[in-house]
Amino acid sequence: MDAKFYDSIRKELKENILPYWEKYSRDTTAGKTGFFGKIDNDNSQDFEISRSIVMTSRFLWAYSVAARFFNDASYLEMADFAADVILNKYFDKENGGVYWSVFPDGTPDLSKKQIYGEAFCSYGLSEYAAALADLRGDKAGAVLHMNKALELFDLMEKYALDKKDGGYIEACAIDWNKTDDMRLSSKDMNCPKSMNTNLHVMEAYTNIYRTLSVVMPEASAKREEVGTALKNLIRTTNTKIRQNDEHLGMFFNMDWSRLDTEISYGHDIEASWLLWEAACELEDEEIKAETKPVTLNMAEVALTEGMDQESGAFENFFHNGKRDRTRVWWNQAEAVNGFYNAWEMTGDSKYSDAVEKVWNWVLNHQIDKEGGDWWAEINADGTPNLKEPKGGNWKTAYHNARCCFELLRRSGN
Repeated sequence: MDAKFYDSIRKELKENILPYWEKYSRDTTAGKTGFFGKIDNDNSQDFEISRSIVMTSRFLWAYSVAARFFNDASYLEMADFAADVILNKYFDKENGGVYWSVFPDGTPDLSKKQIYGEAFCSYGLSEYAAALADLRGDKAGAVLHMNKALELFDLMEKYALDKKDGGYIEACAIDWNKTDDMRLSSKDMNCPKSMNTNLHVMEAYTNIYRTLSVVMPEASAKREEVGTALKNLIRTTNTKIRQNDEHLGMFFNMDWSRLDTEISYGHDIEASWLLWEAACELEDEEIKAETKPVTLNMAEVALTEGMDQESGAFENFFHNGKRDRTRVWWNQAEAVNGFYNAWEMTGDSKYSDAVEKVWNWVLNHQIDKEGGDWWAEINADGTPNLKEPKGGNWKTAYHNARCCFELLRRSGN
C-alpha cells in the first residue's frame, strides 16, 4: 500500500463520512430528540420515524473514536449529543438496560431488551468514556459513562448469557423476563440465538476490555471478568457459530443447532478480523493460537467466494442456490478491513490486492460524490438502489468510518 492509498482513506473519512453525518443526522427540532431514523438519498430527513439505540450508539462510538484518533475535541460535539440522548431517553430507569427504540419525542417505542442494542450501547459508552478521559481530562464523566457500560455488561451476563451452551440469547422482555419476539429485525428469523448478536457482543466486550485500562485502571478485577467473558465468546464463535465450511451460521437453537443455510459473505469477513482483534486484545497466546487459523481460513474462503474479481466489488450472500450480487455499503467496508487484516497477518499479496480492488470500487462507485457518504446498495449493473435510504436506524457513521480508522491506525497514518 502506498502513501496515495492511505491519503485517500484519510480524505474520505475527514472530508466525506464524518462531515456528512454531522450535517444531516441530528434532529434539533424543538420537542424532538436524537438522530433521524431515516435519511433519503436526497438527504431529506424523516421527522416521524422512531430512532434506534443501535444508530445512536454507533454515532456515539464513531465520534468518540474520531476525537481520540485525531486528538480533536471538536468531534465530541456529536458524541456529547448522542450520550445525552442515551442517558436521558434510552435508559430504562425502572428495569435497567436500554430500550430498543424511542419515538422522536423521546418516549419509549420498542421497549424490549434486544441484546444487540444493549451491546452496541455498551460499546459506544465505553469509547466515549475513554474520549472524555483523553480529550477533556474528565475523570468523573469518564467513570460515570464507563460504569453505565459496565451496568449493561452485568445485565447481559445475568440475563442473556447461556451458561449451559455458551453465547448470548437474542432478546428479553422489558423487565428482562422471556419474550416470544426474539427478532433483531423484520428480515431476521425469530430464534433464540444468532451469529449477528453474538458477533457484536464480542466487539463490545473487546472495547470495554480495552478502554477499562484507560478509564479505570484500578478496576483490574472487573477487567478480568470482562476478559473471561470475552474469551468464552471467542471460543463459542470459533467452535459453534463457525461451520466446517469456514462460513458462519446465521440462526440457531439454544444448543447451537443450525436453523438456516444462508452464507453472508460480509459477516464472514467481518468476523474474521473482529475475532483476531479480540484475541489480540486479550494477549492470550492460547486463544490466539486457536483463533489464527479460523481468521485466516475465513478470510481465504471469503476472498474466493465473495469477491467479484472483475469489478472489485464484494458481494452480498448466497441462499437457496442463489447468489445476491448486490454491493452493500457495509460489506465493502468490512471486506477492506478483513482483507487488510489477513494481509497484515500473512504478508500475502492476494489480500493486499483485494484491499485495493475493493477500495477502488468504493471510490469509483459506492461513494455518492454529489450527495455525500456512501450509497447503501449498488446493483450488480453499477446503478444505486434508490429504494434503500442513505442513512437511518441501520446506516450511520459506523462501518465505513470504522474501516477508515482501522486502516489508518494499523498503518500508523
